[in-house]
Amino acid sequence: MYKSVNQYLKEKFGCKVYKIALSSGCTCPNRDGTIGVGGCIFCSNQGSGDFAQENSLPIREQIRKGKELVAAKNRNGKYIAYFQSFTNTYASVEELEPKFREAIDDEEVVILSIATRPDCISDEMLLLLSELNRIKPVWIELGFQTMHEHTARYIRRGYERAVYDDAVNRLKACGIEVIVHVILGLPGESKEEMLATVKYVADSGVNGIKLQLLHVLRGTDLACEYEAGKFEVLTLDAYLDILRDALQLLPPGMIVHRLTGDGNKKELIAPMWSADKKRVLNEINKMVLKK
Repeated sequence: MYKSVNQYLKEKFGCKVYKIALSSGCTCPNRDGTIGVGGCIFCSNQGSGDFAQENSLPIREQIRKGKELVAAKNRNGKYIAYFQSFTNTYASVEELEPKFREAIDDEEVVILSIATRPDCISDEMLLLLSELNRIKPVWIELGFQTMHEHTARYIRRGYERAVYDDAVNRLKACGIEVIVHVILGLPGESKEEMLATVKYVADSGVNGIKLQLLHVLRGTDLACEYEAGKFEVLTLDAYLDILRDALQLLPPGMIVHRLTGDGNKKELIAPMWSADKKRVLNEINKMVLKK
């Protein structure tokens, strides 16, 4: 059995807590030429923030619009302000501090969650995050995807594994919760290699993990590779098999924030079975009950 983020939040706040996906207006060093251009091979034009609010809107307005989307379901009024798209620490402290503070100033926001890269957390940014963490809990979500350097080069991640290790250690030293994104089904990786990544993350002492099925989305370089027949995506049965073994590698205290992930159905090329979210979640639940 594993501990889901919903269970964790209910224990902590006494109710379900909903995420509001926000945009900080940041880009990414893997897009602006600092490290590379075009982003990671799988990344959409929205910087993996397909469901985030428009970055042209003030944060307060983004939060208001996000609340409207779930108002009928969330009568308790507790939210996570989730800066999702692109790399949300890839700007100066002077630019980002007002946005982060505006988010946590909302009385109904109980957690500030920031998606970023391990190579984009400066000492100045770490000081800011530490200060904000004393006001309300701060989660830092790191895009790691794989421990294997050959795959990291293929997907154009743009940093080596040691950079991840350093970022995790620095964040943990400041008492900040760290959640790590892992992609299952990356081209060329065997089941054993995928599980090795999960074990590596589990052993790194982070607080949570997001297990994400590889999605092939239109307009990405990964889509070109797929359409050229260079790799195959996982079947549902294969994914469930990997997921079952991956969950057994996690320590008891680690929170599972995701077990599959949602691809934008308008942009999804493969695997198409993942578009049937209800079916996938039902199969995952059955798999867990069998353990």
